[in-house]
Amino acid sequence: VQLQACGGGLVQAGGSLRLSCAASGSTFSIYSVGWFRQAPGKQRELVANISSEDTTNYADSVKGRFTISRDGAGAEFTVYLQMNRLKPEDTAVYFCNALGRGASDTILDYWGQGTQLTVSS
Repeated sequence: VQLQACGGGLVQAGGSLRLSCAASGSTFSIYSVGWFRQAPGKQRELVANISSEDTTNYADSVKGRFTISRDGAGAEFTVYLQMNRLKPEDTAVYFCNALGRGASDTILDYWGQGTQLTVSS
């Protein structure tokens, strides 16, 4: 599975931005796709994820401001993270992640490259 993330940039506080994560390859095993972020000096944290049944989950810090969605099905799809009312504390490198099931129910963990979001005050 290949994950291609893009959409980061510099935005003023209160602004909006949308991140995209394009998935391709052996995506039939994927059951969840999410966005994580890592700010300097902090641990990587889950921002939001969406299951293959379109169930969504959000970190408390982004609820009501961020929306994760999925477009497409089959071998290729894209997961978006719409980010509104951005705050300086949202500044981080954002990573796309996908979880899949392998043989014998092993968990397959895929990561895309990070994309930088900087929110200026």
